[in-house]
Amino acid sequence: MKDLLRAADLSGDDVTLLLRLAADFQNAPESAHDLLAHRTVPMYFAKPSTRTRLSTAAAVARLGGTPVAVGPDELQLRRGETIGDTARVMGAYAAAIVIRTFADADVADLAAAAPVPVVNALTDGHHPLQAVADLLTVQERFGHLHGRRVAYLGDGGNVARSLMEAAALAGMDVAVATPPGYAPPDEAAEFAAAEAERRGGAVTLTADPVEAVKGASVVYTDVWLSMGDADSERERRTAALAPYRVDEELMAHARDDAVFMHCLPAHRGQEVTAGVLDGPRSLAFRQAANRLPATQAVLYALLTRRLEGRR
Repeated sequence: MKDLLRAADLSGDDVTLLLRLAADFQNAPESAHDLLAHRTVPMYFAKPSTRTRLSTAAAVARLGGTPVAVGPDELQLRRGETIGDTARVMGAYAAAIVIRTFADADVADLAAAAPVPVVNALTDGHHPLQAVADLLTVQERFGHLHGRRVAYLGDGGNVARSLMEAAALAGMDVAVATPPGYAPPDEAAEFAAAEAERRGGAVTLTADPVEAVKGASVVYTDVWLSMGDADSERERRTAALAPYRVDEELMAHARDDAVFMHCLPAHRGQEVTAGVLDGPRSLAFRQAANRLPATQAVLYALLTRRLEGRR
């Protein structure tokens, strides 16, 4: 497997390997410090970023490399150079390429042309690095993933999709509660349902947030207005998603030991109350910290050709 473009590219064994590597890098961050010695990793960011930019730069540095962050105004893409030509040029200088942009097609085109591994650091459709960090955080807390129920509430966009796919590959039960018109794509739901069933898990799609969180070990949400959504959509989305706000009353329907997760940035009082986000059951900031070893694990596994991918 050369690239990581979406969580569904992985096999179940790949997920297990990445989580083991990430845990190892938590305990010994510099254990592969010479893997990228004297090599660079360009990080192309067409979208703003805090956690992804900083965690990726730190992961490259821990592997001994030099991260080079660039944006659309710093390359020739806006002057007509194709993304394929850009990929070929970058690949001549780099050990790997990390890209955070809007269209999934752009990432696919970059990966097809690049002679080095390409990592999707977020697109409109996928966020696989976040999903690896999410599962690492759940595993840290509960010791195992198989059979655990994770409930995602809100907009079934890129974060929900990657979480659902990765959790299914780990044999978890996944419940996604969304209002009509906000469900994850059928393709993602069908993939997750099939993979979960193969591994003893299950996928539930519902419009009822209480139904989703019953029996859940993890309650998860994301912002209501994502990057790329027009401000004119705010009022409509807020009205549709308000019943899915995670508050103390909703958390009471989950397991007594349930935790709250959020990929951040968060808007207190919108998708989650301050009491939940800042409370003792919240792992949101541990999730953010885990983006570093998770990204380090992905880069290491790709560069050492350890991932088998789906066959």
